[in-house]
Amino acid sequence: MNKTIKAYIAEFIGTFVLVFFACGTAVVTGCSAEPNAAYFMTALAFGLVIVAMAYSIGHISGCHINPAVSIAMLVSGKLSVKDFCGYVAAQFLGATAGAGCLKLVLGDASGTLGTNGLYNGSIGASLVIEVVLTFVFVLAILGVTSRPEFGKVAGIVIGLTLTLVHILGIYFTGTSVNPARSFGPALFVGGDALKNVWVFLLAPMVGGVLAALCWKALDAQK
Repeated sequence: MNKTIKAYIAEFIGTFVLVFFACGTAVVTGCSAEPNAAYFMTALAFGLVIVAMAYSIGHISGCHINPAVSIAMLVSGKLSVKDFCGYVAAQFLGATAGAGCLKLVLGDASGTLGTNGLYNGSIGASLVIEVVLTFVFVLAILGVTSRPEFGKVAGIVIGLTLTLVHILGIYFTGTSVNPARSFGPALFVGGDALKNVWVFLLAPMVGGVLAALCWKALDAQK
């Protein structure tokens, strides 16, 4: 099988697993903005999925499983425009399949499927929160993948960073930092989740671009 096709399939699988397991954890534990066990279990679930996928498909596609990561790699010159488009398409398809499968399994208990929501109904505040959260997450990815000697711990560092941004972000927006992860569940839930999903498509992409530009400026000073 063509190496490029393998990478796209890996991105599809990784994003499917992210939505099915992490958003699924949010649903079955009843995660909300209330700081309780469900809150922290959900944050940990997102991080653990990244660790699992990083060490299983990372050598195939780089384990972006997030358009915000892919656009940062595009800006950094580590991904071609063609592969960027292929990665993002695979990620959105994987997230949609993951959300659909989750809804099929849970039925009436599927609830919000882990969709994101505006913080206090504010588009502006939600955009800022998601840009900042994504910036930190993607900056960590660019940093830990920039040196070969970091390779063995990269998956763990990235997973823990995603856990970190969820520990703060769940309170505000449910934490997106990933347009595909937000789109899949919103598509099946509809209503306000789908109406406002553009916020969670735009903000992470902006955060990813800013992180890439910042990293290029910082790394140029070495």
